[in-house]
Amino acid sequence: MQNSLRAILGATAALILGMGGALADDAELAKQLANPVADLISVPFQGNYDCCLGPSDAGQYTLNLQPVIPITLSDNLNLIVRTILPTIQQGELAPGYGSHFGLGDTTQSFFLSPALKNGWVFGAGPAFLWPTATESELGSGIWGAGPTAVLLKQTGGWTVGVLANQIWSYAGPDSRDDYSKAFIQPFLNYTFPDTTSLILNTESTYDWQSGDWTVPINFGVSKIFKFGDQRVSLGAMGRVYAVAPEEGPEWGVRLIATFLFPK
Repeated sequence: MQNSLRAILGATAALILGMGGALADDAELAKQLANPVADLISVPFQGNYDCCLGPSDAGQYTLNLQPVIPITLSDNLNLIVRTILPTIQQGELAPGYGSHFGLGDTTQSFFLSPALKNGWVFGAGPAFLWPTATESELGSGIWGAGPTAVLLKQTGGWTVGVLANQIWSYAGPDSRDDYSKAFIQPFLNYTFPDTTSLILNTESTYDWQSGDWTVPINFGVSKIFKFGDQRVSLGAMGRVYAVAPEEGPEWGVRLIATFLFPK
């Protein structure tokens, strides 16, 4: 009887310790997910709805496929490839304009990220704009390139940093406008031990051609779940536009499902 009781207690303790270890691993995954250049393969599906564009106050739905692939170059250096491929459903912005559906332009960034100490993370490299839009209304129609960089610090459950790029057009049809846009994304995340993360950021764009700022403020929450052996981060966010061009969007929502593949 005593031996059986010891066996039951031992199995229970092992189960509890195992669950604690798994929870700790998942909490570390959640912290890595807050780092845009973490050594973690992730495949986010990011659904965005923005409201009230154009004279017709039309809606626009964008599903971004955003795989992040880290490539180990040495013990102290990684190459992080981040790709954003949008699929867009755009409502009729004005009477007679019509609605449009298809792929948008692809943005692809390559970050060289050296190993740093004390929670600091840095990455920099080139960013490219590929004219993959299937309709002229859904993309710029040009080829673009420029620099990109990210700097952040992680301490405790906090992640604070900024990601930025500047892309200029260098080729494309004469019928399309020149392209020159800066993107700046300050971000602040807090991750709890249970993998719940609170998220606050802006994804600001400045169009040097028109002189317009677009400044959405995003706020939301995410949490890691396990489906079989697959870990998935599910998140929801709201968005208000602090600044937008005339007849630009006013508010939006975002739902995210990120499939995680730890190395």
